Amino acid sequence: MEKPRYYILEGKKVVGVDDVLVWGKMFNSREDRIVKKTKIGDVEVSTVFLGIDHSFGVGKPLLFETMIFGGGNDGYQERYETWRQAEAGHRKAIKVVQGEE
Repeated sequence: MEKPRYYILEGKKVVGVDDVLVWGKMFNSREDRIVKKTKIGDVEVSTVFLGIDHSFGVGKPLLFETMIFGGGNDGYQERYETWRQAEAGHRKAIKVVQGEE
């Protein structure tokens, strides 16, 4: 079975869709694709729902991303399959910024 081209959120659940208009509407009208943003001094940890598979066809779809902006870990990036994994990844990135990881 072919993977969906796009993904949307229904609450915290990922749903695959092939209609770009359905996908675009979700991205234009909803802020709930932000899992978490945390500011630590001048550094920001951001975890968001991407809506497009960033596994590039290898393995399970990677639909969420955590990034660190600023500081010594600027550019740090991790990607995840589920909202729950993304939340855990966000907590891990905070520890990275705080020098605990």
